[in-house]
Amino acid sequence: MDIRHLQAISEIVRHNSFTRAADALHVTQPTISKMIKSLEQELNIEIFARDGKQVKLTDAGEAIFKHAGPILQLFDRLVTEINDLTYLHKGSIRLGIPPMAGSSFFPPVIKRFQERYPGIAIQMEEDGALKIEERLADGALDVGVVLLPIDREEFNWFPIVEDRLNVLVQPAHRLASRKRIELAELEGEPFILFNNDFALHDRILRECRAIGFEPRVAYESTQWDFIGELAGAGLGVAMLPDTVCRSLHPDKVRAVPLVRPVIPWHLAMAWRRDGYLSLAAREWIQFTREAFGQT
Repeated sequence: MDIRHLQAISEIVRHNSFTRAADALHVTQPTISKMIKSLEQELNIEIFARDGKQVKLTDAGEAIFKHAGPILQLFDRLVTEINDLTYLHKGSIRLGIPPMAGSSFFPPVIKRFQERYPGIAIQMEEDGALKIEERLADGALDVGVVLLPIDREEFNWFPIVEDRLNVLVQPAHRLASRKRIELAELEGEPFILFNNDFALHDRILRECRAIGFEPRVAYESTQWDFIGELAGAGLGVAMLPDTVCRSLHPDKVRAVPLVRPVIPWHLAMAWRRDGYLSLAAREWIQFTREAFGQT
């Protein structure tokens, strides 16, 4: 028994005619008769009792017909939902975004996406890039913004932002008037970093150790604006991407380009190579690829 058998029985009862039921289902009358005969043989029962021109259900037929209605309604709902998903009238995306990327780049992109696809829900998770990468890897997120480099064998990705770090210091700091600052000049300064859920935390520590000193971490935070305020208050030096530094008030904190080495801040939209991607998630990837000029 399959859904076509239930549809045929329901139409025969509704029209009280094999012929009109065949027309409603866009098949021939012999085809619908063959379907019913096949089902009767499969179940070893009679479904219809032919009584002249009347088409009457047997007891077994009544039992099938009683359950056919709810089953067909559920089937119709399933078809409708699949069509909605297929044509992106509904769906959901689990998206991970680091705080700096979220505030600086994504509000207008998300707004345009929701205007185009109002039925798709974006379940947004804000966290550090390292945590987002972990949650992508274990399947808890569909797509996420990460800091390059990442594992090319585990993830597919495309670049969305290329930036570099500036040093943030109090306006009265000895280095505040400089046009550029070398990393070695920060030895001995108290550092203000993101916590270790953020890829920049380890990146900055590695770069300091590579040139021969261990930074003294005074404060850690998950909020870029709070980090900027701490640096402006003279509680230490911080490093944030140039794009983010433009949002900070220059009278309260100075942003000076970092050189020797330049520390890049390259963001990418990433997803698992071997993970399942819904139609909504695939559309988000294509939409953001176009939005960030990565066609």
